[in-house]
Amino acid sequence: MQKISASSLALGPDGLNIAQSFFKPIHGALPPPPTTRNTKISVIGVGNVGMAIAQTILTQDLADEIALVDVNPDKLRGEMLDLQHAAAFLPRTTISASVDHSCTVGSDLVIVTAGARQLPGESRLNLLQRNVSLFSKIIPPLSAGSPETVMMIVSNPVDILTYVAWKLSGLPANRVIGSGTNLDSSRFRFLIADHLDVNAHDVQAYIMGEHGDSSVALWSSISVGGVPILSFLDRQQIAYEKQTLENIHKEVVQGAYEVIGLKGYTSWAIGYSVANLARTILRDQRKVHPVSVLAKGFYGINGGEVFLSLPTQLGRSGVMGVTSLHLTEDESQQLQKSAMTILEVQSELGI
Repeated sequence: MQKISASSLALGPDGLNIAQSFFKPIHGALPPPPTTRNTKISVIGVGNVGMAIAQTILTQDLADEIALVDVNPDKLRGEMLDLQHAAAFLPRTTISASVDHSCTVGSDLVIVTAGARQLPGESRLNLLQRNVSLFSKIIPPLSAGSPETVMMIVSNPVDILTYVAWKLSGLPANRVIGSGTNLDSSRFRFLIADHLDVNAHDVQAYIMGEHGDSSVALWSSISVGGVPILSFLDRQQIAYEKQTLENIHKEVVQGAYEVIGLKGYTSWAIGYSVANLARTILRDQRKVHPVSVLAKGFYGINGGEVFLSLPTQLGRSGVMGVTSLHLTEDESQQLQKSAMTILEVQSELGI
């Protein structure tokens, strides 16, 4: 895939670099040190989700280089050119694209959005098996070309495919994560903030477990402006109905389905969510996010190797650690049930 860059204009008719006629070095200037290194992000899959992620990463100035990979060369080149044509309005970023995974070599972060679409009448297991087959082709060359990378899986079902990617990549578990319930938790915070008429930034709330129907809403740890909500309501003797809480959680779970039903796909929210995770990782911010990680040994999950979302501190090496939240007995049981749900499906894949 051809890459557009300024290098094609580097030489004038007399063989001189045209840039030298615009910018002249100051006296005693030296070339940049050899240790200068760019930050590179690769996005695998240029569908609606992949391009929303790439566009958000571009506008937030999170990378010096973005590499796009897809099996459709025309769509791929079109998306690359469309982004490159906005260069005058964006931070300076090199954008390349190829159907070949070799363009991803040396990536600091590899984001995988590629996945097979469900066919009419197709079972979830069959869809999963087709995605496993796809991952077996794309994951090994990605990790081989960028052995020091952090790999983030966005493709659904994200928890199981993150496990598959970990097994296929050969990367340590701390450097393979799934986007998990980071977006679910954002929806959760928005709904709580809307219900209480406050800013969502002031709401601390997590959805844990599966990115799906068996997710767990951690009501016991929700706080607004540092004030634990449920204990505050109890102390003030303010009545609330458990059904109201359950309805909010249902809205979180159904949120993506509603958007898909209305516009045909989700894109912008997951784009912001993944860019948010990329910022924390690449800038070593060590913030806590609910992302899909190897959960064995945490919160009573000991039945097998399973990835599901836990509140996780992220940094430049990926997973820095898992936060020890206090869960109620009911929340703990729900989380372990969520893990078993994922493990049952995994066992049918034969990996």
